[in-house]
Amino acid sequence: MVLEQDSTKDKLPRVAVIAHSGKSLGGGLTELRQVLADAGIPEPLWLEVPKSKYAPAMARKALKAGVDIVFVWGGDGSVQKCVDVLAKEDVLLAILPAGTGNLLARNLNIPQDINKAVDIGLHGDRRSIDTGTVNGEHFSIMAGAGLDALTMEDADRGLKDRFGRAAYLWTGARRLASEPIRCRIWVEGRKFYKGKVTCVLIGNLSQIMGSIEVFDDSRPDDGILEIGVMSAKSRTQWVRTIGRVVVGRAENSPFVDTTRGTKFQIRFDHKVLYELDGSVRKPTKRLNVRIFPKSITICVPFEQA
Repeated sequence: MVLEQDSTKDKLPRVAVIAHSGKSLGGGLTELRQVLADAGIPEPLWLEVPKSKYAPAMARKALKAGVDIVFVWGGDGSVQKCVDVLAKEDVLLAILPAGTGNLLARNLNIPQDINKAVDIGLHGDRRSIDTGTVNGEHFSIMAGAGLDALTMEDADRGLKDRFGRAAYLWTGARRLASEPIRCRIWVEGRKFYKGKVTCVLIGNLSQIMGSIEVFDDSRPDDGILEIGVMSAKSRTQWVRTIGRVVVGRAENSPFVDTTRGTKFQIRFDHKVLYELDGSVRKPTKRLNVRIFPKSITICVPFEQA
């Protein structure tokens, strides 16, 4: 008796690559093509972009093509642009961390190694994580308004390379001459905060600034977002706040208020910049935030025993 072989068992996945051509990792995109070819993917749907702002159109193109896995080559900005399109879709996201911070990749233990990252994408574990939205746009790491957004482009490149997102906190001291923002915040429809703030942070992960854990015990798949309100006004107060954050005791600062929830409404007395996963958005007076539990599935390493 001859058993019929299951032809779908070893079927190769349909793969798309969305690559930010300005980002580098290992031997670059040439090495990536070769690694994919060696893995049995010689002709992926190749979608190269010069800037991350073009990534959403490529992600939609990948969805239309019916691919199984979307590899994203770039930093947190490129990944966020793709997450916004791919969230709630039946497709896998594989990260090739070619940026500076690579905070989502760090939190999920995805290495900055082309061979290993490709292997994880094709043969690794799969983990569904939450995404949050701000005014309808998805993010996976964090969102922020006030001083956080103002300093995103101020951080010296070398400092950012060395300290990751923590560099923004230090350079934020240069912006403290700006007037605090008056705001009101509701959590699950109930008033949480009213007064002047320097910065509002919303986190989906524990490590949202370099390797510093800002929100203790936060998990990307717990169905909850964290929110922190910083009211430090002077340089001295800001440095004290940074010190508490660095040692993992932000909640003990007199200039920090934190809570958790699934839905936030934030209202400012004037339009302010805000950011999603490190990319600045146009000023607004309103931020409507909500959680989408386990709305994106990412290729991750198998947990070590």
